[in-house]
Amino acid sequence: MSTTDTAVDLRPVKPVRGRFRPGGDLREDLFSLIGAGVAALALVWILYTRLLPFSGAFGFAVCWYLAFLVLYAIIVTHEHGRLAATDRLVSVLVHSAGALAVTVLAVILGFTVARGATAFTHSNFFTQTMAETGPLDPLTSGGVLHAVVGSLIQLGIGVSIAVPLGIATALFLVEVGGRLARPVRLIVDTMSALPSVLAGLFILAAFIITLGFERSGFAAALAIAVMMVPIVTRASEVVLRLVPGGLREAAYALGAGQWQVVWRVVLPTARPGLATGIVLAMARGVGETAPVLLTAGFARGMNADPTAGPMTNLPLYIYNYVKYPQPDMVSRAFGAALVLAIVVLVLFTVARLLGGAAPGQMSRRARRRLAAEERAAAPLPQRLTTEETE
Repeated sequence: MSTTDTAVDLRPVKPVRGRFRPGGDLREDLFSLIGAGVAALALVWILYTRLLPFSGAFGFAVCWYLAFLVLYAIIVTHEHGRLAATDRLVSVLVHSAGALAVTVLAVILGFTVARGATAFTHSNFFTQTMAETGPLDPLTSGGVLHAVVGSLIQLGIGVSIAVPLGIATALFLVEVGGRLARPVRLIVDTMSALPSVLAGLFILAAFIITLGFERSGFAAALAIAVMMVPIVTRASEVVLRLVPGGLREAAYALGAGQWQVVWRVVLPTARPGLATGIVLAMARGVGETAPVLLTAGFARGMNADPTAGPMTNLPLYIYNYVKYPQPDMVSRAFGAALVLAIVVLVLFTVARLLGGAAPGQMSRRARRRLAAEERAAAPLPQRLTTEETE
């Protein structure tokens, strides 16, 4: 055998797999996703509708999704390996969960808009009450004004009670602690898990039956505050624990006391998270029906005094009028539900604006104030140069 002869490797050549980047975007495998989806649709359509005695859109969708996951895993395993298949499957499941949540929310809002749009087209729906409107009256009569006013009054009283108490409790758990921290946290966790109707029963038994108060907006606000306190406390505790300890140590090193550190360092740093926790509590409180049903009473007309007589809010308005057989009354109930959704959206937007920047970052107003102070403290030539540059 000559030296020029070379040995030929007859072993099968392994296919070169595509490049895989863990945690990459699913758009990199767009054709794999589309192919798996189309193949799963064809396979499930043949098996589900032709060969097997199954029926129903929900079952078809579930079977299609399971078949899609299996086929997609096979394709990715063939192209990139098992590690890539696991990574992509988890990504698909997470994206599917988010898409499902958004879809459910969109369907709920779309159904509410479709049923309540007829009431929204009449201006009297926002400017009148139901004091002089009966079940057979058309949508040109009556409205939701008294329920909106009642919801805002009750929510305002509930927030004024629950927010200071909840934030103070969170500050006690985070900044003070001690032997009482564990039982206080246990009570807060227990209150978070209790059904909302128990808050109404508590106010009904303690204030209305025992002390002789009448059903009113203030009693409903107390029940709403009971529901909001544990939400504010738990959210505030989590946010306060995220404040870096170095900020506290720096403030202590400068000679500040504990409550000066809390007031001037901890709370401003945690303000965006605290605002988010307050929004969650407000969204929970403004939509509660069971506590209000037991404590507020029901009024067809306007009552702006929370201490005298029944006061209707939006959930109670919806609960009472959606049961009527007349289509116009049902339209009014769905219109009130749409108003409730808009109120929650407005409150959330306002709270986000008040929250400012992310934790540890200055808001735009604070940056502008700091820039103005730096310009005022700078020498005159440098100040003129800065103003010319701006």
